[in-house]
Amino acid sequence: MILRPRKYKELEKALGHRFKDQQLIEVALTHASMRGGKSQKSDNERLEFIGDRVLGLVMAETLIELFPAANEGELARRFNRLVRGEACARVAKSIGIGPHLILSDSEAGSGGRAKGTILADAMEAILGAVFLDGGFDAARTVVKRLWGSQYDQQPASAGPDAKSALQEWAQGKGLALPEYVEVSRKGPDHAPRFTSEVRIAGCAPSRGEGASKRAAEQAAARALLEREGVAGAEVHE
Repeated sequence: MILRPRKYKELEKALGHRFKDQQLIEVALTHASMRGGKSQKSDNERLEFIGDRVLGLVMAETLIELFPAANEGELARRFNRLVRGEACARVAKSIGIGPHLILSDSEAGSGGRAKGTILADAMEAILGAVFLDGGFDAARTVVKRLWGSQYDQQPASAGPDAKSALQEWAQGKGLALPEYVEVSRKGPDHAPRFTSEVRIAGCAPSRGEGASKRAAEQAAARALLEREGVAGAEVHE
């Protein structure tokens, strides 16, 4: 029996997880610019969807343990800083995901391996792949290993980002939690432009645009806050 060398051995070592199914990590690393078919696109987006939820659950669990005296508002601010795109991109850079990304020549040539949105999406997709490959305990171990240095990088007293601020405002008004809907995506894969709409029951919706889904959602949240006269929230790409 001939054993093939593990293509992603270096990345697996950085993650602290050895994949039983190598195809999962390969799909997670494949950028939109390389997607040749609908099925492959769906698989990658499903991994990102799962990874986002896994990250959120582990972060919520961890913050409850680390900050037993924190109130809901403080926990929410810490949570959003740990799961948003910037944090995911920082972690992705720290373990060297960039060189492993599977990009088109044009995307690689335009600096795609260092783009925050691409790195953040790939990081979430990898967490989803770990979950499917090894279960929640394996994914929790990876998250705790990689996010360990992130918990105190920004003080909880700092101003919240727009989405966090909107959630706190809605809760304070006794309204339903905000929901975000992708309205449109325009432009080529290497330079997309997203439009998102934020909806809160009992409140008129607002829209925002950005170079990523996250940025568009932040812009939509900011627009609603400004319309309602709520100031001081940060907008993050």
